[in-house]
Amino acid sequence: MDRLLRIARSGTPDTGIQFRMHAYGKDDIRAFLRDVLAMANASVEGNRYIVVGVDFDEKGRKIARSIDSTDFSGKPSYHALASEYIEPPIRIRYAPVSLDGQRVGVFEIGDCQDRPYMMRADFSEKLRRGDAYTRIKNTSIKMGRRQLMELFELKFRDSVSARDIEVGFPGEIIHKDILIPTCDLSAMPSALASAKLEEMLNIRNRPTSSGSTTMVARLTHARLYGTEDPYVDRSPEDILIELNQIRSKYLHQDNHFLFHDRAEKMQLVVLNQGEEPIVDASLALALPNHDSFYVADTLPKRAIGDRFVDRSPDEIARYPAVTFKNDSIHVAAKIGDIPVGEPVEVFVSPLRLCVGSDLRGRRLGVRYSLHGQNLRAPAKGKLKITFR
Repeated sequence: MDRLLRIARSGTPDTGIQFRMHAYGKDDIRAFLRDVLAMANASVEGNRYIVVGVDFDEKGRKIARSIDSTDFSGKPSYHALASEYIEPPIRIRYAPVSLDGQRVGVFEIGDCQDRPYMMRADFSEKLRRGDAYTRIKNTSIKMGRRQLMELFELKFRDSVSARDIEVGFPGEIIHKDILIPTCDLSAMPSALASAKLEEMLNIRNRPTSSGSTTMVARLTHARLYGTEDPYVDRSPEDILIELNQIRSKYLHQDNHFLFHDRAEKMQLVVLNQGEEPIVDASLALALPNHDSFYVADTLPKRAIGDRFVDRSPDEIARYPAVTFKNDSIHVAAKIGDIPVGEPVEVFVSPLRLCVGSDLRGRRLGVRYSLHGQNLRAPAKGKLKITFR
């Protein structure tokens, strides 16, 4: 944190440091992606920084303008946006620091050794797949074909062929398919609570006299919730409201059920069979989305007694970046250097899955793309998951 404060306090606008008056927020994501691309492709050594909430007066003196705390809450998730739209993957973190009594934000973009960085998907009409930007002094400019060719030539000077790379599931040999057991999702805490509420709702909706309905409701409540839980007379409307809120009420309990109690931990390995180590490697996965296929986008909170407490920042940082789309789930992980002839695990903290019994007997494909600074082209392929 002291390093980020020094950047905010002492840094000046340059190729590796950008200052911006306002937070990007949800309304300026295009500018965020453009600026991150420009920083990642800049010809500087080491980390790069974007400081938000700092302006300059006519004499060039810094003026700190406080950034709302909600900008650091993960909405929008700047890390997830970078993972979803930029390739190869970029290491990025965002943290608040106090400058002259004001809360400002600092983006730290990790040492970018895998240039060129480009848009992997369309964001808008003005920021399309394949677009790339770089930063020269304190200005971001769109890269042309000649500039991209120079970076590719530099990248492939001492390169490794994708044909020499094997990606798969670990074992005595590297497997291209894996069996994952399913479970009964009706045992989820929110599902159990919903079933009880629906039974109570059915009783309240019975066309019988008020007195007999209340008596049956009291007896049913005692059977479902126990005699220690006092009965509260609720209308059908009240029960419906509670049903609509059931998933949010049991969010942490459900996540603990899915990604701790019944979780399957999925690991991948990469084997480099070439003659040179792969430098600064990263892996991207695309999995199909399904109502009964759950993938954790962060580690579940830790259960201590009847409370759920946050994981440590280090634990959270070790888990891969996961983003969701309508029909797919995207996972990105930074691996680092991959030596020759030695399988290397992809995830520091394995990916956590939970699969409902609706998928039993089904098979899903998983597409992968391995990037590396000295890979001539990404190593791409497909793996298979069979559910039992």
